[in-house]
Amino acid sequence: MNQAVRTRAGIALAGTALLVGGLTACGGDKADAGTGKADGGKAAAEQAHSPAEAVKASYLKTVAAKFAKAELSVVERDGKTDSQSGTKGWYPSSHDVILKSEKPDTRSVMIGDMVYTHLGEPLMGKAWMSMNLAKDGKPGVRLNDDPAEYLAMLLGQEKLTHVGAEKTADGIDAEHYKGSFTGADLLKADESTKVMQEANRQYLHESVKHLTAFEVDLWIGKDGYPVRAETVSTDGKGTTKTTAKFSDFGKAAPVEAPPADQVVSFDEVTKETDRKLKQADEDLKEADKTLRDAGLGGLDLDS
Repeated sequence: MNQAVRTRAGIALAGTALLVGGLTACGGDKADAGTGKADGGKAAAEQAHSPAEAVKASYLKTVAAKFAKAELSVVERDGKTDSQSGTKGWYPSSHDVILKSEKPDTRSVMIGDMVYTHLGEPLMGKAWMSMNLAKDGKPGVRLNDDPAEYLAMLLGQEKLTHVGAEKTADGIDAEHYKGSFTGADLLKADESTKVMQEANRQYLHESVKHLTAFEVDLWIGKDGYPVRAETVSTDGKGTTKTTAKFSDFGKAAPVEAPPADQVVSFDEVTKETDRKLKQADEDLKEADKTLRDAGLGGLDLDS
């Protein structure tokens, strides 16, 4: 059974890596316009343009849109760059994206805790494999890198500053905001975060608990939607840099699960693998017995 166990473990690890591979987000200096300094006019303008209010308004508008197109480039802790493009959704977190890395491109669909990965070759006659990320009946907690999530992380953050109006790297007219936060800052709850539904706020707090630092440059377009975010997230394992671009708010088609008859679950695959390995083990034992009864030695199954 030693070989069977090793084979079973390898399949489980490979399946987990395949399905979870597509899953990574998260100050306003109070200038005195009455000092008479040369920058007094700029300070007054900054006071008039409240980053907190701008983020809150954008958050509420984004929440109502539900879905948007997204393009992400992620420099992982090991220095490797992954990317994804497609649709992002929120409340519940969802995506329908093409994942690009050193491995062949993969299509990933996620709705809440269910993740579906399109298989390069059919498995048990199915084109998709599913995995439930919930554990012991509790929802899986993770960041989704969607626009509503980025805005939610910045609700009520006093360290967020308004850089000014400018064009993004993609040539879009937008207002630029910037901030650098500690893990404690991200967990801070105040009146601003109460615009979130309580369940969503608690989920976000759980999702950012592992972060020790978070830096962000955020651009909000003239229509009030976030169009670009550049973030640096640090935790106990290292630093991840993400560049995200968003468009087509409320126009992107909702994320839908693959047809049920085309999906095999990870649990089904592992059960079938276990069954085949058990059968193979029994067949080997029977062959070993046959050889020994014939005086031909055995298969040395313990080696």
